Amino acid sequence: AGRATPEVELVQDGRYFRSIRSGQARGVIEVADDEGQLVLTFHGLATEGLFQSVQKVRGMFDLDAPIDDISEVLSRDPYLHAQLVRNPGVRVPGAWDGFELTVRAILGQQVSVRAATTFAGRIAARYGERLEAPVDGVPGVPQRLFPEPQRLARAQLERLGIIRSRARTIREVARATADGRLDFSSGRSADELRAALTSIHGIGEWTAAYVAMRVLKDPDAFPATDLGLLRAFDDEQGRRLRPAELGARAAAWRPWRAYAALLIWGSDSGAGG
Repeated sequence: AGRATPEVELVQDGRYFRSIRSGQARGVIEVADDEGQLVLTFHGLATEGLFQSVQKVRGMFDLDAPIDDISEVLSRDPYLHAQLVRNPGVRVPGAWDGFELTVRAILGQQVSVRAATTFAGRIAARYGERLEAPVDGVPGVPQRLFPEPQRLARAQLERLGIIRSRARTIREVARATADGRLDFSSGRSADELRAALTSIHGIGEWTAAYVAMRVLKDPDAFPATDLGLLRAFDDEQGRRLRPAELGARAAAWRPWRAYAALLIWGSDSGAGG
């Protein structure tokens, strides 16, 4: 809920809403928890692209994760074993749209979650397409689509309070996505996506690994420089692991390092992500 982009996403009463494009159609999806099962409802959308949308939602909630295999490997580490007891069946959240998630990751560089959420909402309000898809009894339901790459390729994001360097990076990502240099489709390998992302000024290994984790569902993506992950392993003297040291420890978590990252981010000592 704290990360929901205003006007694009809403989390309310155990339900998740978001605006989507499906071909030429525009509308809102709703995902609700019904006694341990997810129920997907379409608002303002016909059956066009139904199968593709269902598969996207499955990826967003990581419903096909091999939970037993993941737990078997990660539980060998005493720290992760304790986290698995607290959070069994951990999932890695996906993304509805790779470009949108990448913009959000850039906005989140070196700022709080609240600040990144505010900036994302300003971008949607200024450049996003408005839609009408009322949901009975739900105030604040999403009313805008996150803008497509072409809309942000020349956007004056600095006027929204976004610092110049970050705005420039977002515009470059938008141009690269629009002309096909940056491809978020599932047919691309995680290594190819990381290489394409890090070739853009302002995107480092952390952002590239995070996008691979969320967009391509790379189960082994691991941002070893993340402060939350490093902070979780402070010793009694307060010495923090170096990224290389964390990377060495994480080698035993392969091929499920992305799930280890979610477990650590969800712990008291590694809160973040």
